[in-house]
Amino acid sequence: MSNLLTRALTGIVFVGVILGSIFWHPLAASAVLAIFMLLGIVEFYNLFKGHSKIDLSLTAGLISAIAILGVFAAGVYGLIPKSATGVFILPIIFLLVLTELWRKKEHPIENMAASVLGVLYVLIPFLLLINASFADRSTFPIVAGMFILIWSNDTFAYLTGRMIGKTKLIERISPNKTWEGTIGGVIMSIAAGAVIGYFTNNYLYWTVAGAIIASTASLGDLLESLIKRSLKIKDSGNILPGHGGILDRFDAMLFTVPFFLMWNFVYLILF
Repeated sequence: MSNLLTRALTGIVFVGVILGSIFWHPLAASAVLAIFMLLGIVEFYNLFKGHSKIDLSLTAGLISAIAILGVFAAGVYGLIPKSATGVFILPIIFLLVLTELWRKKEHPIENMAASVLGVLYVLIPFLLLINASFADRSTFPIVAGMFILIWSNDTFAYLTGRMIGKTKLIERISPNKTWEGTIGGVIMSIAAGAVIGYFTNNYLYWTVAGAIIASTASLGDLLESLIKRSLKIKDSGNILPGHGGILDRFDAMLFTVPFFLMWNFVYLILF
């Protein structure tokens, strides 16, 4: 009961910080997301502490993340041409990989692969979110809707799985996840999308978004479970009482963001 209360209180504060910053101002949302991104990259590098082969440099990873964030922010806020951000970011990633030339570790290829995975898995989704949050000037920000649909899917997948879940989804990766819970999450996400669509007068956009988010959020959850299981750890961290780490809380979002924003782009072109 105590753990459930802790989890609930942490969840309320977490949701309040995320949605509060998004609805308050794009600058506030960007700052909050940037902080979570940097905490997430620290957690990612710490996942490999004690690994038999992979030995990453947290200092190099964090400096690279801050540099990439700085370049990206400069592009978003117009300090450099937005089209040029990739020209500056790519060399930073290459420099991160090149640190293996001087570190003299036994498995440099594994280290380089893990470092690039950190950029792909943690940095890029957060940067895409920051950009979307800053570019969106609508009354109901699409980033807020995305988070609401992800949380609706997660909550009802958990509740449905606990109540009627019997058929294992992928037991070797996540023994507690069931098909019943997954379907429950999908139904609720689509329903929540329809509700948002009703209030924003945009049924098609948000209903389809609900279906996309439900599918990709489940895959994101499974992907993080696969990473943790392969590394033989339970949680990515302990910064969020009752929830684990930043990556535990954002696992669905990290995989969902590219697909959701792709749908947003397609919708803007077609409709």
